Amino acid sequence: MIGLLRRLIGGGAPQIRAAHPREAAAIAKLHGRSFHRGWSDEEVESLLVDRSVLAHSLRFGGVFTGFVLSRCAADEAEILSIVVDRRYQGRGFARQLLNLHLGRLAALGIKALFLEVDENNAPAIRLYRAAGFREVARRPNYYPLPGGRTAAALVLRRDIA
Repeated sequence: MIGLLRRLIGGGAPQIRAAHPREAAAIAKLHGRSFHRGWSDEEVESLLVDRSVLAHSLRFGGVFTGFVLSRCAADEAEILSIVVDRRYQGRGFARQLLNLHLGRLAALGIKALFLEVDENNAPAIRLYRAAGFREVARRPNYYPLPGGRTAAALVLRRDIA
């Protein structure tokens, strides 16, 4: 009942923290609802225990609401996925999650951050451009779409330091 009331009246500020392997099932479930091909619990858990992966989870009103995962190599990193539950989008949570994540990557000595995004994902592209990402490449026919169609992946980069 308290959780329902928190969701109805706002829930306060979102809490962002390092993701833990016990959140693998929640991350996999949210990822599966958000993408054509979701990750399994086991795939997520293997990412969360990988020392080269930096992961953060987002909770709002005590409810698991989103996550971001990046893989680091030398002084570069790639965002593997960032998701905010559709019920909580439009509140600036993705921006807060991304900003905190960028700060942690910078503290680790990461100089450049890359990601791929579906060319049709306008909200994500707006988020990334507002955060200083720029397009550096395009991969045609990368993402499968319903009906046998495909979409290009935009490869974006942001310098951190």
